[in-house]
Amino acid sequence: MRNAVIERKTAETDIRLCLCLDGAGETEIHTGIGFLDHMLTLFAAHGRFDLTVSCQGDTYVDGHHTTEDVGIALGAAFAQALGDKRGIRRYGHIMLPMDEALVLCAADISGRSCLRWQFELPSPRVGDFDTELAEEFFTAFTRAAGVTLHLRQLDGTNTHHILEAAFKGFGRAMAQAVSIDPDAAGDLPSTKGVL
Repeated sequence: MRNAVIERKTAETDIRLCLCLDGAGETEIHTGIGFLDHMLTLFAAHGRFDLTVSCQGDTYVDGHHTTEDVGIALGAAFAQALGDKRGIRRYGHIMLPMDEALVLCAADISGRSCLRWQFELPSPRVGDFDTELAEEFFTAFTRAAGVTLHLRQLDGTNTHHILEAAFKGFGRAMAQAVSIDPDAAGDLPSTKGVL
């Protein structure tokens, strides 16, 4: 079973996160930030990952620490659940439409952390969520997971739709990347011999 449990406690957040890569998209997510809960639910549903997240954070300050630390915990969970990465496809990509929004997402489970984020979000807030924190979430995820992630807005005028397309695309691309390649079961997907 490719599962992980991450517990992360700082002066700013207290997080418990459970991830199953080979799940059914079942979720129970409580971060204290409604929009972030919604985005993580979409991510897990479209990736078919079982995900539970409980976070007590200093949201009375703002959503920054919670959003960033949940990204760190999710990235650490992927790294733990993937183990030595043998047999995975490694790469995943999608161009995902959400009404007028269109987002490209491409992932490489390379062991190298890199985020390329190219978005022009029309609104600084969606509900109680500062939209600039989406980039912080993905930066934290890629660093903790050792993943290269390209996210690019190709179209869109509604900030909710744009970010929804990003998180759905993230789920779909990661589902491809972590899936087991039956033609290469047990093989490491790198000519270097290490990821």
